[in-house]
Amino acid sequence: MFIDALRRYLECLPVGSTGWLAGLRNAQIGRALALIHRAPARPWTIDDLARAAGLSRSVFCDRFLRLLGQPPMQYLARWRMEAAAGLLRGGQAPVASVALEVGYESEAAFARAFKRETGTSPARWRRMQHAS
Repeated sequence: MFIDALRRYLECLPVGSTGWLAGLRNAQIGRALALIHRAPARPWTIDDLARAAGLSRSVFCDRFLRLLGQPPMQYLARWRMEAAAGLLRGGQAPVASVALEVGYESEAAFARAFKRETGTSPARWRRMQHAS
């Protein structure tokens, strides 16, 4: 029932709408979003995503930015941090394993990116979540 309600809502979005749902409604950008969400660890490039969407790089980037309000690589980085937060919150996997699972080749690079996004290290963030 929820999926049906969501589909109906997407059909009723005004033409100039922006945001994640507007991106999903667009066939090309929706395809790219599905790929990013399905495989965040893949070393995506603009070329990969534009090709999968069936668009040129410039059209893909412009449309993605217009619909989602942020460039594709920034969206990917934020999605990776969301996925990492879920893994850190939900389990005891070492930070290095979480880093690999969300697309970072080193724990250090992941820790820097995570701290930029959250203001704290992954290990400290996990402790704070478990203390709450």
